[in-house]
Amino acid sequence: MQENPLVSIICLAFNHEKFVVETLNSVIQQNYTPIELIIVDDCSSDNTKSIIKNWLKSNPEVQYFSNEINIGNTKSFNNALKIAKGDYIIDLAADDLLLPNGIQNQINAFQKSKFKNLGVVYGNAEIINEDGSFNSFYFPVDQSGKVISNRTIGDIYCSVLSSGDSICSVSGMIKKSVFDFLEGYDETLAYEDLDSWIRASREFEFDFIDDVLVKKRTVNNSLGTKFYTKNHKINISTYKILLKALKLNRSKAEDLALQKRVHYEIIHSFKNHSLNLFLKNIGLRIAISWRKKFKKYSN
Repeated sequence: MQENPLVSIICLAFNHEKFVVETLNSVIQQNYTPIELIIVDDCSSDNTKSIIKNWLKSNPEVQYFSNEINIGNTKSFNNALKIAKGDYIIDLAADDLLLPNGIQNQINAFQKSKFKNLGVVYGNAEIINEDGSFNSFYFPVDQSGKVISNRTIGDIYCSVLSSGDSICSVSGMIKKSVFDFLEGYDETLAYEDLDSWIRASREFEFDFIDDVLVKKRTVNNSLGTKFYTKNHKINISTYKILLKALKLNRSKAEDLALQKRVHYEIIHSFKNHSLNLFLKNIGLRIAISWRKKFKKYSN
């Protein structure tokens, strides 16, 4: 493996005028080189574009693209991915921050890993409030700063299916070959991470660094805040993701893992008064039951 492989960071900006400079500075202040930074503004309606252009005057080597219309995160990312030259990719929102040693730690993990088919290395994240103050840790930690619950590593497919095996996306470094295999993000979905983790873990191994690698900001208008909105597109996308996962499953254990997640979605859609989604998830639960009863699994 090349000692210092190129890492491509795709930074997606949309109405991030208050945060984007701090985010971009966190990239160029990394203690690792070489890094390729690609910035995409998704037709911001605030001053984000002008702020980025001003920042670029001191960083002319950085690639910058501005969408003429708002096309969303998945399409914006995929467009940038087509020109990325790095062996490794980081998907960075323009309100999150990379800690200075994060990329170096991830490259070290890739180079020293015991896994032969390692595709993703991720770590813990510090959750910060909109003003940058400390909120919590993505994975709870003890007094020494280490995670309380051990993370599943290696083959995490069943773990991702059953619980979503929550991974902070911005803390993940992903081999470019993984994205090539996935053909990028699914542009029909409202969000990308669960689907990409399921599809990637089907074929590749994951490893975890028990350190805080990034600061992830919570803002009032983020997509995640819409999770409890009735029939919101994020919940509809989750149903589509689980339906796709059923086609990827190869064993009864995997169907049982998926069934556990579907149970959660049934309860969630019921509490959310989303009748259509509730019925769809019930239908998916029935389909899993029929598979378990009649399918002849290969393993």
